[in-house]
Amino acid sequence: MEKKKVLFVCIHNSARSQMAEELLRKLAGDRFEVESAGIESGKLNPIVIETLKEEGIDITGKQTKAAFDLYKNGNQYNYVITVCDEASAERCPIFPGLSQRLHWSFTDPSKFQGNDQEKLVQVRAVKEEIKGVIKEWIATLTL
Repeated sequence: MEKKKVLFVCIHNSARSQMAEELLRKLAGDRFEVESAGIESGKLNPIVIETLKEEGIDITGKQTKAAFDLYKNGNQYNYVITVCDEASAERCPIFPGLSQRLHWSFTDPSKFQGNDQEKLVQVRAVKEEIKGVIKEWIATLTL
């Protein structure tokens, strides 16, 4: 069976799109080839790195990507899923090409306030929300 190609897109590819990419890979990597990118590449959120380690996923040292670079490389996807929050949705990029486009709104971890422990709790909540939506989405697909 040929794997379906999925691209998660957000603003900086520093948190939500990274979590979605890694969680889909963990939950159904046998069914999907998955990548993530942003309007522009940013810097990985260290609290996201810590949160994913709790899932057994280590993205330490992973590079962020810009969606336009993937487009210039000729990459094509079956699904392009934007994960920007509603406040940033107008900035969330559209990836050209023949693909099914979905939008899942998640709160932006870069906007969280408080100390590192308080931010960690908030990022964990977003991670769990992303994981739940991915599980629901996978269940609706017939591959």
